[in-house]
Amino acid sequence: MIKNVLLVDDEQEMLLSLKEGFEKYSDIFSVLLAGDGEDALEKLKENTFFLVVTDLKMPRMDGFTLLTHIMIDYPDIPVIIITAHSIPIMVKMAKKVGAVGYIEKPFMVEDLAQKIITTLRDQSDGGTLHSASSGLFLQLIEMEQKTCTIRLVNKSSGRRGVLFFREGILLDARINGVHGEAAAHEILSWDDVILSIQNECSQKERNIKGELQAILLEAMRLKDEAAQGEDATITGGEERETQKEDSIIIGYEEKEAERPAEERITEKPDFNAIKRKLEKKIGDRRGVEDIYQDNSWDGLVSQVAGVGEFFNAGKLKVCYISEGESRDFILLPGEKTTLISLNPDALKGWIIEVLSR
Repeated sequence: MIKNVLLVDDEQEMLLSLKEGFEKYSDIFSVLLAGDGEDALEKLKENTFFLVVTDLKMPRMDGFTLLTHIMIDYPDIPVIIITAHSIPIMVKMAKKVGAVGYIEKPFMVEDLAQKIITTLRDQSDGGTLHSASSGLFLQLIEMEQKTCTIRLVNKSSGRRGVLFFREGILLDARINGVHGEAAAHEILSWDDVILSIQNECSQKERNIKGELQAILLEAMRLKDEAAQGEDATITGGEERETQKEDSIIIGYEEKEAERPAEERITEKPDFNAIKRKLEKKIGDRRGVEDIYQDNSWDGLVSQVAGVGEFFNAGKLKVCYISEGESRDFILLPGEKTTLISLNPDALKGWIIEVLSR
């Protein structure tokens, strides 16, 4: 994977000279140019970079101020400083605000290129995976309580994102200048990614409060909702309005059981058999409110089934989903996902055991 490097300097001739000299390394990294710190911040918002190389003395915004912004908003992006005076106090100050190294003017293009290549390689010291499923891999990160920075590229769109984990906890996510859960939802909805791992995490604060499983669920829900919206746009007027209504009801706002039977989304081919099985084993206290099919959960069930295969846990039989005090669900995988809604008094453990047999 070719990685973007941002070169920042107010000397235009030097920038162009470096860009030309780096062409021989184009199979490793590509170069974008910025004339000062403010220009660099705009470039950082619009693109994904793996490294910034910046001069310290510049108009409008100097290198020290730029370093401070990067340390706060882009803590995973390392910075190499270019300086005409490598006196110890200046180098110490630069490292204190986030620089990983420096190079003194004048320098050879090849020397800076080697520093860039070494720094970029350090970013993927944990390895690189191609055509990976991010959901499965990240759940493994959580289980192993791993501390790392994960950079992902969506192969279909070219979009790039970063996830920060400390001891298995997702601290933050970023796509260019967007942070937090909004960025995580987009990243975790990507199906086919190139994924590189760095075995350290520079992020300190936890900007994502939710658990990884909840973030994954919401990402899959938003993805399926968006897909249904696209289908509705294509199918035309009357059907489009129906699908829009369904997407609200099968989300989180209204129980499917509250709709009249004739308005249910799909037929119920074997639902009576499920009810009889539960009644026989558990009796009237089974706590089942309704059984129906809901394809908006297909993506989640596929992800969970894949996790089981990854860990050789066997074939997925039952999924249990809790929404706190509001309601609980049991999902049964199949050609279309079967959803069993439960009341608060349902004997969940017994129901899961019966359906798993």
